Amino acid sequence: MKWLVLLSVLVAFAECLHKIPLIKGKTARESLQEQGLWEEYRKAHPYNPTVKFIQGGSEPMTNDADLSYYGVVSIGTPPQSFSVIFDTGSSNLWVPSVYCTSQACNNHRKFNPQQSTTFQWGSEALSIQYGTGSMTGHLAVDTVEVGGITVANQVFGISRTEAPFMANMVADGILGLAFQSIASDNVVPVFDNMVAQDLVSQPLFSVYLSSNNQDGSVVVFGGIEENYYSGAITWIPLTSATYWQIKMDSVTINGNAVACNGGCQAIIDTGTSLIVGPSSDISNMNSWVGATTDQYGDASVNCQNIGSMPDVVFTLNGNAFSVPASGYVSQNSYGCNTGFGGGNDQLWILGDVFIREYYAIFDTQYKTIGLAKSV
Repeated sequence: MKWLVLLSVLVAFAECLHKIPLIKGKTARESLQEQGLWEEYRKAHPYNPTVKFIQGGSEPMTNDADLSYYGVVSIGTPPQSFSVIFDTGSSNLWVPSVYCTSQACNNHRKFNPQQSTTFQWGSEALSIQYGTGSMTGHLAVDTVEVGGITVANQVFGISRTEAPFMANMVADGILGLAFQSIASDNVVPVFDNMVAQDLVSQPLFSVYLSSNNQDGSVVVFGGIEENYYSGAITWIPLTSATYWQIKMDSVTINGNAVACNGGCQAIIDTGTSLIVGPSSDISNMNSWVGATTDQYGDASVNCQNIGSMPDVVFTLNGNAFSVPASGYVSQNSYGCNTGFGGGNDQLWILGDVFIREYYAIFDTQYKTIGLAKSV
């Protein structure tokens, strides 16, 4: 349920702390609803979050339709700018190219290798699978600028074909922030190159996501900024340095265990908008908060009930993290829906619904995630 949007962003950096604003705007889902095309799309393209977690020769990614945060990167000399999703659930950087004739490329900015004096062709083809289709293309090498940091000789993908649903998304591409172990063609991720080239002061990055369409969302490369959180940071060790994967002990509502009984594995994923888990667990959670689920898995609630709905508590490695109804219920002109989605029996995905509540710090050196209450 990754749904991509576009606005302009301010790229700023201070000393060794480099930030990229992530702008929230109208989602692809809202655009389709306004056009009366949402029901038709859901019938033709059922959501399949498990595609992202099927390991293979290429890095899988889920094409969700609710992700609303993106930033800007520049590639080449002189620089060509693109909007990208900063995705901790994948590891490759790719953007559309002038060689792509898919509809999705025709309404996005395209990278032109002939206009960059530092461009080099790579030796491998690239294929990345989405829940509703795939992106194919070729690897290349060029200079990448992100958050005021210039990364030399970065391997990235340029698309030749893209899934039809990408035509409904405003962001041009993806910048993966997970580990090299799951990168397609074993490409070194952008942040790994930042660390290797001594471009950041610390081998970590952090993410703050604003709520309720407010500005101020940011990814910070190389540092932690105290003005984005309050209280102490809780550090949680990774159980696998592939995705940003951690141990989840349980999900409780009003003191009752409603999901993840006996423990489970979860990832902190900026590239998924909802909290996703096994269908039976998600159904139980939605039932406990008084939601009604339709045939497409969308769980709706009475907007007037938000103030009386219970918190949902996620216990991660022995630490409780509470998400209030104001955080897990979204409201628009079509009504109110919970941010819990089913369909992934392999890993729980704590996406933007969770990250909006907790400033997230991703430490590549110590293989830990830090979480602190967002302000």
